Amino acid sequence: MAGARKGRVLMIACGALAAELVRVKKLNEWTELDITCLPAELHNRPERITPAVQEKLEANLDDYERIVVGYADCGTGGRLDALLSRHDVARIPGAHCYEFFSGAGRFAEMADADPATFYLTDYLARNFQRLIVKGMGIDRHPELKDMLFGNYRRLVYLAQRDDPALDEAARSAAEFLGLEYERSATGLAPFSDALESIV
Repeated sequence: MAGARKGRVLMIACGALAAELVRVKKLNEWTELDITCLPAELHNRPERITPAVQEKLEANLDDYERIVVGYADCGTGGRLDALLSRHDVARIPGAHCYEFFSGAGRFAEMADADPATFYLTDYLARNFQRLIVKGMGIDRHPELKDMLFGNYRRLVYLAQRDDPALDEAARSAAEFLGLEYERSATGLAPFSDALESIV
């Protein structure tokens, strides 16, 4: 790390977190933190997340004093953690972004109350058509909707901000999927706390 920028920290993150990361960075005045994001669409193919993080990690190892990762396990089945442990790199704790947006304890309560729940974040509410309907092929094969979502009962929108347009988008997503709708205001505090543990 001879060429590393002294005191600089790089976060390699999921593109679905970009807006919230920028807001939390500004709120906490983390001036030493640089952020680079990978495409959010990787979540539709989680087996591609670890290789993409590895490529970005190895390209930046000599340029930063420290690197952290803005992903949860995200369906990688522990492969992401195995990669990060080889490089002594920390990631946001948790299995998925729903956990660190709502806080681990609160998420566990929601999941226990109704395991048949599909969750949306601000990003997913905004991009539901692109990532879920088109990204999963439901627009071309409507029968996939019941195959993919038939075992869910409700949709919980974890709202990071108060935005009537996002509320309406989340409600429309629930209606499209035929699920009961619930909104849970999380704000950014749980996410900020999770990030602070690694930044």
